[in-house]
Amino acid sequence: MENFNQIFSLMAEEDGFTLDPLILESGVINIVGLIVIVVTTAKDSIGAMLRDRNKTISENVKDAENRLNEAENRLNDAQKQLNQANVVISKIKSDTLKTKKLMLEADANEAKNDLKFRFERAMLVFTSKERQIFYEIKEQ
Repeated sequence: MENFNQIFSLMAEEDGFTLDPLILESGVINIVGLIVIVVTTAKDSIGAMLRDRNKTISENVKDAENRLNEAENRLNDAQKQLNQANVVISKIKSDTLKTKKLMLEADANEAKNDLKFRFERAMLVFTSKERQIFYEIKEQ
């Protein structure tokens, strides 16, 4: 640290001004002097670099906001499509159940008619056999 202070003291003495050798005062003066030198010599390049960086950051933030808005719009569209698909699915399920019920009723009616027809035929056969037996008994 002492060598560091000596360097600045020597540089300052060569330019015609001297710094206080006390550590606190000379450190503060050296830091202020360094900041002034850096600001004056690199003011334009640092300013331009900071402006470019600010512009880049602003553009990146705007781009991110745009992408966020697009993503939110796509999400809203996807949710609408999902809701529509759910409505269509529930309608298809409802129609399927109705169709299934109608088909089961039609099958039940067909089976009922078939059973009725067979039962009537069986009754005719039974009645025919009964008469045949009755005539056979009557003939004897």
